[in-house]
Amino acid sequence: MPEQPRHCLVAILPCTDIDTSTEFYRRFGLSVHSDHGSYRILSDGKGWLLHLSCEAPQGWVVPGRNPNGVYLYLEEVDGLAKKLDDLVRGHGPEHKPWGMYEFALSDPDGTLVRIGWPSRLMG
Repeated sequence: MPEQPRHCLVAILPCTDIDTSTEFYRRFGLSVHSDHGSYRILSDGKGWLLHLSCEAPQGWVVPGRNPNGVYLYLEEVDGLAKKLDDLVRGHGPEHKPWGMYEFALSDPDGTLVRIGWPSRLMG
């Protein structure tokens, strides 16, 4: 993560097991930037930042009813889909009517994770 602040927006995701969630997001190329026990900041060093928090009230994150989601913009959509093939389970990237080439999966707490890039920018 750069020393100088930059204009960005960062998601804070609630999780029930911060270690399990950290390991899940490591597969996306994120690593722990700072660890505060029940709150961790993950980064890929290129612009992705994700805050994980297991400080939510008991019962706030309900599997199967998690309304949270994040969208990761990445030019190499196919490469990450291949790396996550065991999680994607045959539902690889495709061009969507809203103009994105993307795929989606859920994290251990049921948070929707979409990975995509604008279709018009695909080579």
